[in-house]
Amino acid sequence: MGKYFGTDGFRGAANEGLTADHAYRIGRFLGWYYGRSKKPSIVVGKDTRRSSYMLEYAISAGMAASGADVYLLHVTTTPSVSYVTRVDGFDCGVMISASHNPFWDNGIKLFNREGEKMDEGTIRLLEDYLDGCLELDGQPWPEVPFATKEHIGSIVDHTAGRNRYMGYLISLAVYSFRGKKVALDCANGSAWAIAPDVFRALGADVKAINTQPDGLNINLDAGSTHIDGLKRFVKENGCDVGFAFDGDADRCLAVDENGELVDGDRIMYVYSRYMKERGKLLTNTVVTTVMSNFGLYKALDEAGIGYAKTRVGDKYVYEEMVKGGHRIGGEQSGHIILSKYARTGDGILTALKVMEVMLARKLPLSRLAEPVTIYPQVLINIRVKDKQAAQEDPAVKAAVEAVADELGDTGRILVRESGTEPLVRVMVEAPGKDQCQSLAQGVVDVIRARGHEAV
Repeated sequence: MGKYFGTDGFRGAANEGLTADHAYRIGRFLGWYYGRSKKPSIVVGKDTRRSSYMLEYAISAGMAASGADVYLLHVTTTPSVSYVTRVDGFDCGVMISASHNPFWDNGIKLFNREGEKMDEGTIRLLEDYLDGCLELDGQPWPEVPFATKEHIGSIVDHTAGRNRYMGYLISLAVYSFRGKKVALDCANGSAWAIAPDVFRALGADVKAINTQPDGLNINLDAGSTHIDGLKRFVKENGCDVGFAFDGDADRCLAVDENGELVDGDRIMYVYSRYMKERGKLLTNTVVTTVMSNFGLYKALDEAGIGYAKTRVGDKYVYEEMVKGGHRIGGEQSGHIILSKYARTGDGILTALKVMEVMLARKLPLSRLAEPVTIYPQVLINIRVKDKQAAQEDPAVKAAVEAVADELGDTGRILVRESGTEPLVRVMVEAPGKDQCQSLAQGVVDVIRARGHEAV
């Protein structure tokens, strides 16, 4: 990860960690970088938070000032930007969103011409430009030139691209949803203008909540990070299923007909098993992160499905999928990537495919997800002076090994460092919550006793 861009773009509190000036300068770089040999075209989308408009205007002005033609999708989802970038032949794509974060945060996500997250080499050049130390083609670029006269870029609406994306989603449905009552929690975010229309077009009786964004209520007690509201809504309204999205709709969590959560791990199980039954799980492998629940792995073993594990972050999941030619991967949080259809996590697409399994198997979601027993999980974060030193301490390693030996094949322990904070995270999964808490706390106590805690 770089100085500004992490695994999911440049993120920070609006006009504090991420300012309008940052956005303008990112636009200046992108317009110039992609316009060195031709006039570039760049597509931009945003979510519903108040600062997204400010950042959209700033980054668009920077790109046009450097000579790029800018196409605005306006409020849309992150996966739609990825799709439109690839299908409409743009040089790159920009999404302004802080995903599941509160409204006062924002972010800038970048996609290459294939709709994939921007490569690290280009990100490093961009960060060098932001710091005033860019070198490229054998010369320093303390500043990049402005376009002049007819070379100045234009800024135009491109809502047709968003409509084409909606048409694409509808085209992927195999069955009519007629007769199914579906609850959608749109998180007062990007999904509100897309998801209900897609499901209605497919015949569903849609019950949508959190569809009145005001710039300040995105993810506020709503969406995939606040699932209890949807759980209650599904039960109270007798819905067949519910789906919750996050602010930019690249995540999806489900709620079954009983109001019980079906998280990303269980969604991956349901769809990968369906793929395997139809001979579509080409490598017989699901790509997970190290944070996927132990219960998922046991269920996949029983189903005869293999799995790979990556670092936390859908970026790393996608890289592993490309490397191995795998068709499905994702995270417990609901980032599900279906590589046949998309280059990034797509919450609405995920919901459509869960519906497909329910209709094809003629079973409720509770029955489809039943084989996955989610193990209790406890995660304790401890702030440390040196993340590597804490993890490599012989006494700490011995404590971790002792926990692993005690759990055997009934659970697991995972100790990893935070990618953005001076934290070591100790996670234990076991049959009982009290056992998880006790074992995780024991390792944390050793880290503290060895003097690694930062006071």
